[in-house]
Amino acid sequence: MHYSDLAKRIVDELLRPDGSDKLRPVHTIGIGATGYFEPSEVAPQYCKADHFITPRTKATLRFSNGSGSKTQHDDWSDVRGMATRFHLSDGTDTDLIMMTLPEFFARTPEEFLEFTLAAKPTEVHWVSPWKKIWQMLHLIPPQPDPYPDEEISPNEGAIKFANENRYSQLAVFQAAAIGAPVSYLRAAYHAVHTFVVTGEDEVERWVRFTWQPIDGVKNENPLDPPGADYLQGRLRDRLADHTSRFTLMMQIGEVGDAFDDSTKPWPPHRQRVMMGTLTLDHAAEDTKAQDDYFEKLSFNPMLLTPGIRASEDPVLHIRKEAYAYSSGKRDATPCPFSGGAEDDQ
Repeated sequence: MHYSDLAKRIVDELLRPDGSDKLRPVHTIGIGATGYFEPSEVAPQYCKADHFITPRTKATLRFSNGSGSKTQHDDWSDVRGMATRFHLSDGTDTDLIMMTLPEFFARTPEEFLEFTLAAKPTEVHWVSPWKKIWQMLHLIPPQPDPYPDEEISPNEGAIKFANENRYSQLAVFQAAAIGAPVSYLRAAYHAVHTFVVTGEDEVERWVRFTWQPIDGVKNENPLDPPGADYLQGRLRDRLADHTSRFTLMMQIGEVGDAFDDSTKPWPPHRQRVMMGTLTLDHAAEDTKAQDDYFEKLSFNPMLLTPGIRASEDPVLHIRKEAYAYSSGKRDATPCPFSGGAEDDQ
């Protein structure tokens, strides 16, 4: 597969000084899980993709912390990820990649590279109470204090970039205040980009997807952090004795909505359809064999299936190359597109 210079540079620049080129450049720390997806009764009316028609579809998942650090920091405020692979009835797969941030940082790949360069982690600095008051008076979210063992952070550069580029402000400020979930199973995840689905009636609809946890969304108390390593253990403990479920919600866009710009939210009153339920029943054991299997998986947001196609969002399209290039760099399982698959396959 051919990788553009822009896609390669984005991936290379995302690597943090405390990361590793043998691991993912972002969402570095993660854990695998398995389960199955069951579509709702109305799902086929809106999308004729296999997993919305088949009564039960097996799924493989990876939950992750957003940071590119190879050191685990579960109790830090951070974006979390949930990548889902549906194993379809014809033997093919399709991926759905989401994060706890509902909007993205940039409208185009070029802007994302600019943001990546601006937000490179630098030495953290304490901000005086007086400066924080000044920031609040100017309606600027105050820069957070560094964690006790935090030496580098992207916050200062990201916030400076957002102050100079209005399109990135919503995502940057949300990311800075997102907090730490009590569990990977108690967070809502968003696909960010728009996709186009075709239903039984052959009508195309522009949509955005979200996983909503049945147990509800809940964060840790930042004044009483549980420690740097708790998310994976809690996932294993929960799935050892019980299942956990998410509902897949699909928001339908209307004329005038930003179909190709993932920095802009859609109006909250847009129609939402419950497309199905994901049941998780097993988490990866704390063994090297299972860790290696899930860490070597190569997800890709452009691994689609008939009934779902990508919108014209340019950031979504370059992610196909960026994910494939990153997969090759870390010697992972070959990317699904390495054999030259088309966008809608």
